Amino acid sequence: MKVLLAIALTLTAGCAPPEKKAASTGDILVGEFGSMTGPEATFGVSTHNGILLAVGEINAAGGVRGRKIRIVSEDDQSKPEEAAVAVQKLISSDQVISVLGEVASSSSLAAAPICESSGIPMITPSSTHPSVTQVGEFIFRMCFIDTYQGPVMATYLRKELGIETIALLTDNRSDYSRGLGDAFAETFTSLGGKIVARQSFSKGDSDFRPQLTAIKQTHPRALFVPGYYNDVGQIALQARDLGITVPLVGGDGWESPKLLELGGKALEGCLYSNHYFVDDPAPAVQMFVQSYERRHGAKPDSLAALGYDSMRVLADAMKRAGSFEPKAIREQLAKTNDFAGVTGSITLGPDRNPVGKKLVVLEVKNGALTLKKTLDPQKQ
Repeated sequence: MKVLLAIALTLTAGCAPPEKKAASTGDILVGEFGSMTGPEATFGVSTHNGILLAVGEINAAGGVRGRKIRIVSEDDQSKPEEAAVAVQKLISSDQVISVLGEVASSSSLAAAPICESSGIPMITPSSTHPSVTQVGEFIFRMCFIDTYQGPVMATYLRKELGIETIALLTDNRSDYSRGLGDAFAETFTSLGGKIVARQSFSKGDSDFRPQLTAIKQTHPRALFVPGYYNDVGQIALQARDLGITVPLVGGDGWESPKLLELGGKALEGCLYSNHYFVDDPAPAVQMFVQSYERRHGAKPDSLAALGYDSMRVLADAMKRAGSFEPKAIREQLAKTNDFAGVTGSITLGPDRNPVGKKLVVLEVKNGALTLKKTLDPQKQ
C-alpha cells in the first residue's frame, strides 16, 4: 500500500485534477464501492444499507435541488485491486459525480488516487488509516482515524483500567491493522506501559496458535488485536483453548453482526473502540435505528451509521454548491461544519478529517454488546 500512496502523491503533486462536467438533468449519479462479498462482506453490506436509507429519505423530501439521487454500486469483493477497477468503472463508464467508499483502508488507498487524479470527490465512511485522506484534496472521510482511536484506547487501558503489560497481534497485510497497532503501542509505552510481545499473522490465516502460544509465555494483562471481525472471532476461540484468559481489546474493525456469532463465549469481557452505540438514547440515534430497522429488518451497526452520515453530508454539500460539478461539491464538502450526524457532530478540518469526534468503548457482557465508556479525546 506504500506504493499506492506514493502513486497518489505523485498524481496530486504533478498536476491539478481535470475539470469534470456533470449532467444537467436526470438523476444525480453517485458511485459506491464496497465489500459486498468476500471476507469483510458485512462491512460493505451495512455501509450500503445505511447509504440507501439516507438516499431514500433525501429523495422522499424532494431530492437535491429538485433532482433525485441514484446510487451506482460496485462490489470490490474485499480486494484492493478490485476496488481500483470498480472506481475506474464508476468514473469512466458510469460518469458519477462523487464516490462513497470504502471501509477497509487498503481498498480506500487503492481507489483514492483514481478519484484524486479524476477530480471526483471521494468520501470514505469508515477507513481509519491516516494515509487515506493524505492522497489529496478530493479525498474526505467521516470517521476518526487510527492515530486518534489508538492513543485514546491506550490511554484508557493504561490510566483508567491500570493495565501495565500488553501483547500485540496484528495483521501484517492490513494497513489498518498495522497503523492502529503502531499508534496504540506508541502511546501505551509513553504512559509507562510495556509491550511484552509482538506477533503478526496474514489475512486469510486460520491457525493463530503459534503466535498465541508465544504470547501466552509473556503473561500480558491484555491482548490488543487491531484486526477485522472475521479474524478476531477465531483468535478469541483459539486463545481460550490455549488457556489465555485475559481480555482481548481491539478497534472499530471488530464491528460486525458476525463478531459474536464467530467468537461466542470466548469474547466475554473483551473490549473494542467504536464510532457509535446502537442503544444510545439520543433522539437522533434512535430515529435512525428505528428507520433502519423498518427498511432493513435489523439493527444498524456503526458501518451503517457512517454510511448514512456520509450520504447525508454529501447531499448537504451538493445543496450548498452552486452546481453539480465535482469541483464545486468538493469545495463545499471542505466547508462542512457542525453537521448533525448520527455518529456525532461533523466538522471537517483542513486535512479533510472530522475533528473532535467522541469514541465509545463497547464490552461483550453476558453475550451482548454493552456501552463500557464514552471517551472524549479533547478532555484526555
